[in-house]
Amino acid sequence: MRSFKPTRLILACVSILMLSLPVSAQSKFAPAVVVNDKVVTNFEVEQRVKLLQLLRQPGNLEEEALNGLIDDRLRLQTAGQLGISVPEEDIEAGMEEFVSRADLTVEQFGQLLAGNGIEMQTFRDFVIAGLAWRSVIRERFTQRVNITESEIDRAIALSSNQSGVRVLLSEIILPAPPGQEASARRRAEQISQMTSLGAFSSAAQSSSASASRGRGGRIDWMPIGNLPAPIRAQILTLSPGEVTDPIEIPNAIALFQLRAIEETDTPDEQAISVEYATYFIAGGQTEKAQSQATNIRNQIDTCDDLYGIAKGQPEERLQRETLPVAEVPQDIALELAKLDDNEVSTALTRSNGQTLMLLMLCGRVTEQTVDVSREDIRARLTNQRFSSYADGLLADLRAEAFISYP
Repeated sequence: MRSFKPTRLILACVSILMLSLPVSAQSKFAPAVVVNDKVVTNFEVEQRVKLLQLLRQPGNLEEEALNGLIDDRLRLQTAGQLGISVPEEDIEAGMEEFVSRADLTVEQFGQLLAGNGIEMQTFRDFVIAGLAWRSVIRERFTQRVNITESEIDRAIALSSNQSGVRVLLSEIILPAPPGQEASARRRAEQISQMTSLGAFSSAAQSSSASASRGRGGRIDWMPIGNLPAPIRAQILTLSPGEVTDPIEIPNAIALFQLRAIEETDTPDEQAISVEYATYFIAGGQTEKAQSQATNIRNQIDTCDDLYGIAKGQPEERLQRETLPVAEVPQDIALELAKLDDNEVSTALTRSNGQTLMLLMLCGRVTEQTVDVSREDIRARLTNQRFSSYADGLLADLRAEAFISYP
């Protein structure tokens, strides 16, 4: 008995207990996987699958659930080894922060969980593992995450008038019509964590409402100065493969993945104002409306030509404006960023999708300066550095772990 280790004793007791349970209960609470002597039960996997379904997680949900629970066991084991525990008030705050992304309270989310056969403890465990892991990463790597002034200077230099920068992006425009904003935000949060070009491309093909979805969201090279300032600041701090935070636009959420960034010999020219024209076509994104838009596109070379198209029609059918970039509606600003002078986009709609917008860029007024917040860049680089260390540590823990499937 002296050589009979406590873990074996516990497992033996569990085995005796399992023999006394009905067969259905044995199956439910039987181990799905053992991670360093820590059991993940079939019930936990089933619960995690249901949670992922509720959160609209794509892919093989059973595989995602099992891998997620294995990772959570490793995260919690590491936290325990470091003496890290998550106080109850932090758990409550973490749960509130998570559900607030969907404009819900914890109580409301609990009702949603119950309605989908998910126990509140499943959600608590999910949050606890994430909070514990965050503390692990901060404790282990804070001293190594030191964003230098030269790194910030480099990011600013990329947008200075000493050289130009152009970027190769992919995009996803997630529809978020009234009543569906919460689910769109949840999906956007998932996409924003992607680092794989292939995964982002697949998500674009399956979820994006943009005209680029057929190309996996890929858009052509564009000068960084074409983008609105808040988005430009995000892009400048990304590494290839990383994705911006979700960007809310009218009835949709936009995300951009950086595929490549390149310095040019031509100084950047930040757009400070844009002139553009919009011509409205009834029918939204229907084939008939798109066909009409194509016919118009074939008849015009400049914005002035649109006056001939709109002649004799109600004045509101054609609008032409010159606005500071900051005042341009976000969805229009993003489309204009992709266009050269006198190019046309038919990606946007109005009137809850019932009216197609033919958008034409008439011209840009630019200046060779770009304002980038040093603190925004520092925060972004810090988060990227922590994320990189976290991914590396988790990969090491998986490689060293004893993982068995009974």
